[in-house]
Amino acid sequence: MPKTNSNPIDLGTSAADFLLPDANGALHRLADFDAKPALLVAFISNRCPFVVLIREALAAFANDYADKGLQVVAINANDHEAHPEETLARIGEEAEKFGYGFPYLKDASQQTAKAYGAACTPDFFLFAADRRLAYHGQFDDARPGNGRPVTGADLRTAVDAVLKGETPAADQVPSIGCNIKWSAGNEPVWFSRVA
Repeated sequence: MPKTNSNPIDLGTSAADFLLPDANGALHRLADFDAKPALLVAFISNRCPFVVLIREALAAFANDYADKGLQVVAINANDHEAHPEETLARIGEEAEKFGYGFPYLKDASQQTAKAYGAACTPDFFLFAADRRLAYHGQFDDARPGNGRPVTGADLRTAVDAVLKGETPAADQVPSIGCNIKWSAGNEPVWFSRVA
């Protein structure tokens, strides 16, 4: 199965603004979450095996940290014309089926994914209270078929640090997954069809 690594993004980069819908028609923007001391923006998919492997654990992780001050926002930027399982309606079904207690939004124009430099699903961007990037790495070392347990250990360690006002370790293992399914002609400069 083809694999794509997350892009190298400088720690300290500011979170990009967004205005995106959920399946219920509500619009969400970055400023809606200003009160939270930590924000995780996760680019995910309904179909990618790397996301399918962790989706229950991601829901549990978000639930575990909701009362501790972490806001999770998931974004689906995949081309829903070429991949009908990635439509806004299917996003709503996915959120309900797997107990996503966080906004799951559709980036139909793919402009938000480009603004963040998202390359794969899953791709995790953890921001501290000042909304500067503190962690951009893997959920954990579980991959489809490698037999390792899905724990979210890497991301949990980073979130714990941010919630204590500390800086996560700078040595961060990139996330890996399916490439974002860009609309034809909309591919960003960093995308290669060879990936």
